[in-house]
Amino acid sequence: MVIFLKTREIGICFGIATLLACFAPTARALDKLTDLLDIDPKKFNRPTIIDNKWMPLKPGTQLVFAGTTVDDNGKRKPHSIVFTVTDLVKKINGIDVVVVWDRDIANGKLEESELTFFAQDDDGNVWHLGQYRELYEGTDLVGAQAWMVGHLNGAKAGIMMKADPKQGTPSYSQGYAPPPFNWADRGQVFKTGQKVKVPAGTYENVLVTEEWALSEASGARQLKYYAPGVGNIKVGYTGNDEKKEMLDLVKVVQLSPQEMDEVRAEALKLDGRNYVYGSTEKAQRRPQ
Repeated sequence: MVIFLKTREIGICFGIATLLACFAPTARALDKLTDLLDIDPKKFNRPTIIDNKWMPLKPGTQLVFAGTTVDDNGKRKPHSIVFTVTDLVKKINGIDVVVVWDRDIANGKLEESELTFFAQDDDGNVWHLGQYRELYEGTDLVGAQAWMVGHLNGAKAGIMMKADPKQGTPSYSQGYAPPPFNWADRGQVFKTGQKVKVPAGTYENVLVTEEWALSEASGARQLKYYAPGVGNIKVGYTGNDEKKEMLDLVKVVQLSPQEMDEVRAEALKLDGRNYVYGSTEKAQRRPQ
């Protein structure tokens, strides 16, 4: 995430028939939410042109990250994420959204495959309107979660990246899905003007945000580093984070037409299952 949407807690269930029901409420109750946002389709005149300085989402762009996380036994293990902006468009709550495909790989094996849905409003803010996530053990699909604004009662869109993020401003909702999903992440500007070196290069004027789940009582926060014109280049953490995820951008790729055909086909397979569980309009290729 998503853009790595790792801060919320999810469960795993077995058996396709009960996939959606497996995401039971967490033990810690969500804090009272007071600033959930209503999204106005009239303010999205070109929603799939996402050219926000800090989070550009150009179709065919692929960001590859490598790093580590800590497993349940307290041992560090290799961890990588492949973040791909597809050329698919999906309509959610009356708004065309860009479909982003994340693959989360641990020790060389796929753990999560996720579609996330974004749109940019007329002011340049990038909004998050929902997601579809699948969990894997080996080659077996063992769990899934789908929620989208307008298709799940009580779900709200949130802002993933502001048009003009500034330090010292209040935190903001990144979206909300009620129980049994308990998706309630928040974000806030942490630092600006940073210089950050990762394998993909050295970047100036980097924006650092912090994100957290309201269900997380440990105080753990995920740090995300954004370079102008590139997007997310690094992931870190503060506080008592059990996963201790650390990721660096390794390379930025512009996919070939053949590679895009392959990405599109795989993303459409996921979205086909999302359609079954999420009951929303199927994704289609962006008009040429």
